[in-house]
Amino acid sequence: MKTKTSSIIIRILFVILLLWPSTKQLLRAEQNIISEKLTIGVASGFAQLALKCVQKEYPNKTGHVMNDDADVLTPSEMHPAFYGCFDWHSSVHGHWMLVRLLKLFPDLPESDEIRAALNANLSAENILQEVKYYGQENRKSYERTYGWAWLLKLAEELYDWPDTDGQNWKSNLAPLAEQMIKQYEDFLPKQVYPVRTGVHPNTAFGIAFALDYALKSGNQALIDLLNERSLFYYLKDTNGPALWEPGGEDFLSPTLVEADLMRRVLNETEFQQWFHQFMPGLLTGELSNITEPAIVSDREDPKGVHLDGLNLSRAWCMIGISKALPDDDPYGIILKNAAKIHAESALENVASGNYEGEHWLASFAVYMLSME
Repeated sequence: MKTKTSSIIIRILFVILLLWPSTKQLLRAEQNIISEKLTIGVASGFAQLALKCVQKEYPNKTGHVMNDDADVLTPSEMHPAFYGCFDWHSSVHGHWMLVRLLKLFPDLPESDEIRAALNANLSAENILQEVKYYGQENRKSYERTYGWAWLLKLAEELYDWPDTDGQNWKSNLAPLAEQMIKQYEDFLPKQVYPVRTGVHPNTAFGIAFALDYALKSGNQALIDLLNERSLFYYLKDTNGPALWEPGGEDFLSPTLVEADLMRRVLNETEFQQWFHQFMPGLLTGELSNITEPAIVSDREDPKGVHLDGLNLSRAWCMIGISKALPDDDPYGIILKNAAKIHAESALENVASGNYEGEHWLASFAVYMLSME
């Protein structure tokens, strides 16, 4: 036992010594990922990708449960606000990205086109139809919880933006944001076990974005619910099964997205202790499958290209987690370096020419590049 402990200590010291000379450089590099890469030119390219699809109805994957013949409807009839970009959730985060880019770059060349598209899609009438859809039979699990989370991320983005159009969109969107809050309030108290998959139903991701909205809007009841559920689901987790990642269609890392949630819920000291116990393999060099980007072999495959999104979401999780750790924490140093590698690997593939990835990857890129 003593020999094993000594071996582990030696390996930890080796990693620290290896990384220590470049600590300050990596801290600067992590900050520079955002400031150096998201230029107005890059933002313009991302905006064009979203504008190509927020009003592009087909191809479309609806996830729609038909109750009777009257439910045989086109995507735009069911979802007049979010019918584009192949599926509902991609349309929602495409709208979020366009708002985000308008806020960051008011002089974006596409600004007039963006405003016209959002004025058309986010009308009060269209949003009320979206709310009506959620009130129908067999809609409880529709877009749970990934689409819910992105809808609240859009509402968060609009919440305090002093822009005339933005305030109109916020007002129009408010009934659907309230519907999403009700969805969370109804579902989470009944959910005994978290969903830990690396795709849409992931519970940690769904809570994290909802918590961001709750904090921005000051919704204390929602904050309390989300914090309580987070602690219930994840506080006792240790040795997260990161060695099992990635799955072949993941666009989220189950372990990293959980940690990205917990850094929102715990204070710095609590989170540092929790994270060290949750992913100890980072420090001993056992998790190269996490610190090295996932390989994407076929960007024409709609599930295979998820792995480009995984590399982007891993990067934003690593950045967020590292910021929640002390500056000299060796885990954080490793994550900063890995985040930079993931970002560089994924960004060059956002505009691949394949609609399978182009209808959604830019949103992930913008979120990663513009994290606050």
